[in-house]
Amino acid sequence: GKAPVISLDSKKFKMVQALEEATSEGVPSLVGCERLTVKGKIRMGRSTRFIGAVSITNTSDEAKYVSGKIEDAELDVSNDVGLGPLKPSVVNSAPIAGQKPGTSGLRKKTKEFMTENYLNNFVQSVFDAVIAGGTNVSDGTLVIGGDGRYFNPEAIQTIIKMGVANGVKRFWIGENGLLSTPAVSAIIRERGPVWQKAFGAFILTASHNPGGPDEDFGIKYNTQNGGPAPEYLMQATHANTGTIKSYKICKDMPDVDISKVGTTEIAADDGSSSVVVDVIPSTESHVALLKTIFDFDAIKALLEREDFTMIYDSMHGVNGPFAKSVFVDEFGQPESVLSNHIPKDDFNGAHADPNLTYAKELVATMGLDRKGNKIDVSGPIPSFGAAADGDGDRNMILGTQFFATPSDSLAVIVANANSIPFFSSQGGLKAVARSMPTSGAVDLVAKDLNLDFFETPTGWKFFGNLMDSKAVFKGKDYTPFICGEESFGTGSDHVREKDGIWAVLAWLNILAAKNPDASKPLVTVEDIVKEHWGKYGRNYYCRWDFEGMDKTGANAMMDKMRSDAAANTGRKVGSYTISTADDFKYTDPVDGSVAQKQGVRFLMSDGSRVIFRLSGTAGSGATVRMYIEQYEQEKLDMPVAVALEELTKIALELCDIKTFCGTETPTVIT
Repeated sequence: GKAPVISLDSKKFKMVQALEEATSEGVPSLVGCERLTVKGKIRMGRSTRFIGAVSITNTSDEAKYVSGKIEDAELDVSNDVGLGPLKPSVVNSAPIAGQKPGTSGLRKKTKEFMTENYLNNFVQSVFDAVIAGGTNVSDGTLVIGGDGRYFNPEAIQTIIKMGVANGVKRFWIGENGLLSTPAVSAIIRERGPVWQKAFGAFILTASHNPGGPDEDFGIKYNTQNGGPAPEYLMQATHANTGTIKSYKICKDMPDVDISKVGTTEIAADDGSSSVVVDVIPSTESHVALLKTIFDFDAIKALLEREDFTMIYDSMHGVNGPFAKSVFVDEFGQPESVLSNHIPKDDFNGAHADPNLTYAKELVATMGLDRKGNKIDVSGPIPSFGAAADGDGDRNMILGTQFFATPSDSLAVIVANANSIPFFSSQGGLKAVARSMPTSGAVDLVAKDLNLDFFETPTGWKFFGNLMDSKAVFKGKDYTPFICGEESFGTGSDHVREKDGIWAVLAWLNILAAKNPDASKPLVTVEDIVKEHWGKYGRNYYCRWDFEGMDKTGANAMMDKMRSDAAANTGRKVGSYTISTADDFKYTDPVDGSVAQKQGVRFLMSDGSRVIFRLSGTAGSGATVRMYIEQYEQEKLDMPVAVALEELTKIALELCDIKTFCGTETPTVIT
């Protein structure tokens, strides 16, 4: 047949994108069409059939929907009903400085996020980057949830309305807006059916940073593998924030009730489309996944021993409902094993960071002070203690008057991975990775067990590439896989985020395997760690955090150490010799990408290390992190402060933080 003559309004259909938007509900049929003339903006779908000579006029500012069979007709649709609550509005805006995402998304003060267009600009910049990258947001589902901090409910409603305006048709929202970061990853990867699979997620969290109207807020985007957005996507997002002129939002769309599980469907007035918002049980997908990973029967038996007690502190973050679902609903434990498990939008005025300084209630209960030293406690001390941060992706592990450092915890889990069904059923662990600042304790285990080993920059996305080496990049299969960071993050390839409750269950699974006979004395957390030191030696290790430092001074300090690297190499400092001073650079073995300026290192000739880096997770100011490590094969019972005393003094001299930042006193020591 003869091709039809098509004349589209040159002002309304100047760009290809306009035609794509006009046919977002499907491509119309032109079979039997001789001429199609369009003046103004219209929308069409699969049910639209143009036959003969058709002319359509729309003088309104809203694109009107044309459907059904239209034959030899002149139509004026200007006064037809439109999308109603689903009508997108274009709101003029302008770039706002400082919207560059860090290692875990964008974090700023809550009040800054609440200023006009701040959240909207960033969300639109993400949508533009995601769509430009080839993702069809009209297919599949967008997940939204967060750690429950102040401004989360309002932000969720904004993102839903902007998502609809940008073409999203289905949403999964955590009940009450609550989803832990690992739970979001689990939902993306596990929740079905296939035709509804999630293409990505917005996670509203500033992780372990304080919450409340005067504290921090954050937002990050995760992609369809369940992991944080890759570097190229965040670079594109940042570039978009610098050029943005407007954002899209459905202003007339009503707020969705996210306080209870259920489905809300909102239809366009013209019947052309609808949007479905499913409020889902927050804990369902994640807990179901955890039950396939661990031996829940063995853990339950351990928890029921008369000589075993535990306490799990969720620090009023999002982890509380997950802890209740696992320990109360699944294991049948009394709710008294949970502490601070009711989420609050300001974390009850505390700092939801699971370390010896901020988890002070738990630490005291376990018979320790903020430096990890034993203290006198009236009454019995639990056998096992754990803490989670605001968004549930971090963990701290404690035994009776004993602190398992994150680096030792990672090494112990790797050494005992075959106790966990997820690994043993797949033929055992294949590979392990740690962030560069994390101690070398796990390196020794990897070497002993002949595992592939990787040292990466800080940031879970680097681990995600290794996990997806085969599935996404068609490279070597490194799974099953365990990874961790000294900043209290541990996880495996079951999701693409660190997972606090996973680490807690891993330890309980290992303890259960070490205690098969309830008639015998309990093998404790301390017993397991000290047995590990006896086999592999001990990496004495600590991290000093200097929070809220002046960014200019902190950056100047880092630049000075970088410029002095060559001069410091080979230099003798105290009883140590600096064999190498450098700035850590990482070439990703999976995708070939290069990450530079990842931390200044002083590598001593005896294997000791001093490392400095600026945290990418601070909401305001700069956080300087100083890492100190010394390996010992024989002296295994020294206090950490004593073992690292000389190296700590050397570290302070090397950085000269007193000159640049005005203090040598850390905010937190872990």
